[in-house]
Amino acid sequence: QVQLVESGGGLVQAGGSLRLSCAASGIFFSIDVMGWYRQAPGKERELVAYITSSNSTKYADSMKGRFIISRDNAKNSVYLQMNSLKPEDTAVYYCYGEYSSILRIRYESWGQGTQVTVSP
Repeated sequence: QVQLVESGGGLVQAGGSLRLSCAASGIFFSIDVMGWYRQAPGKERELVAYITSSNSTKYADSMKGRFIISRDNAKNSVYLQMNSLKPEDTAVYYCYGEYSSILRIRYESWGQGTQVTVSP
């Protein structure tokens, strides 16, 4: 089982930047996809971005050009650099991972979430 632990959330003014980090730990064969979702109050959880083990990336349209996802396979970590933040980016951000167990069975794992608040 893989545990994901996020860090780096907080309060920032509009136009500012934050960098989220997520580290995976546990026993697994590989982590194939790592990414970020977010959930604002009263809204459904939505994809922010994900990155594969070969560094292919996908972003939600509203994040393109402002957010950058990256990963360090040696550290089993994924990062989200968020720039030009807007009040509508306020949400709980969840780290997400798709991994293969030692028996090559695929699983999903979620972090506990980290709050990002952008003030006007």
